[in-house]
This record gives sequence, structure tokens and C-alpha cells, in this order.
Amino acid sequence: MNGVEVTYTEAHWALLKALRAEAGRMMEPLVKAHVEPLVYGSIARGDVTSGSDIDIFLPTPPAPAIVEAALERHGVRINSREIIQATPSYAAKAYLYTDDRRGYSYPLVSLRPNEAEFYSFAGAITYKELQEEKRVPGVDKRLMMVDPTDRGHTETPVKGVEGVVASKLGVDTRIVRERVRTLERREKVGRTGVYLKRELAEDEDISTIFMELADGKAALRRRLRKRK
Repeated sequence: MNGVEVTYTEAHWALLKALRAEAGRMMEPLVKAHVEPLVYGSIARGDVTSGSDIDIFLPTPPAPAIVEAALERHGVRINSREIIQATPSYAAKAYLYTDDRRGYSYPLVSLRPNEAEFYSFAGAITYKELQEEKRVPGVDKRLMMVDPTDRGHTETPVKGVEGVVASKLGVDTRIVRERVRTLERREKVGRTGVYLKRELAEDEDISTIFMELADGKAALRRRLRKRK
């Protein structure tokens, strides 16, 4: 793919190094607990800014208590937690935030292939790949394909070359087209509300609250039945 080349400054490389070091520190407690996390988005691609989020994702549904215990053992303070289901058909996920731009998330049911491939679409790497200073291609919120180079990255508009992008990222073309539709709609009408959002009190257990929510939400029950 041809694209516009962006050359990173020394300040950019320094920021990327600092953010990736922070991501590594966030992932380390989980790795030590034998839970395999991913970091995705600009941290994985390299096109960071001073406002970049650090999103750590656990692709395989873990036991929530194990996750929270692993983080607590290493002094990670969780400031807030919530359960979100974006639409009735999407997997519900738990979100644990350490601050406004740092946090962990994981599915509460097994992901469908198209849900799992979202992270490859955005660009995602493992803890080991982070330590190896690997960067991977992915698509940003502008619908630009960001492809790392030795000097920075190239960026190419996704629209019109969805099949090429899908092949490059190793995902189904339908995933690329779906994300294009979603992000274009968000650009026109803004971010719409989610189907379910439940903030948790400090003493509430994620698994218990999730099961209680499933009792009253048919969409959650359907996903629960399919994981059994």
C-alpha cells in the first residue's frame, strides 16, 4: 500500500518509549498471574500523542477475582469499574479504570470472531512483543491505515481499499467494512449511547452483578447460553 510517510521526531520517539514502558508496567501483574493481556491502538502502532490512552485488553474471559487480585498484589489502584454491553448482540465487557486514560477491559463471555478481530483491526501486541519493541499496523479513528516504518509510519485512507487493508491486518473484509460504517456514522451523529452500562460500587463483585443483570436482560442471557 502506498501512503503518506510521517517521520517521527526525537520527542515523538521519547513519548512512545515512555508510554510503552507504562503499558508494560500495567501488563506485568497480569503476565505474572498467567493471564495474557494485549495493548492495542496507538501504543501498538506507534502513532501516539500526549493524550493517548493506554488500553490493556484480556481477550480470553478470565475470572474477574483473579484479575483484580493480581492487580491489587502489585499495588495497582482501580478507581472505578463498570460493565458495558455496547449493543444487544455484542459481548458484555468489564472495564477497570486507573484514571481517565488508563484501564483494563475483558469480555464476560467468549468473543465471536468479528469481536476478537476488532483488536487486530486497531493494532494489538502482546507483552512479549511490547518488550521486543514490536510495532504493528492498524487503523486509527480517522479511518487511516497506520503502517509502521523505521522512521515513523505511513498512513493511507481505508475507504476504497478495504480488501487490501483486511489482508494486511489478517482480518475478514467484513470487519473492515463494519468498522468503516461505525466510525463514519459516529463522525456524522456523534457517539450514541450503549445498550447497557452499569457502574459498580467498591464492594460489588463483577461476576455476581453480571449474573444479576443477565436475569433481567434477554440479550445477556443469550450470550451466556452460547458460551456453555
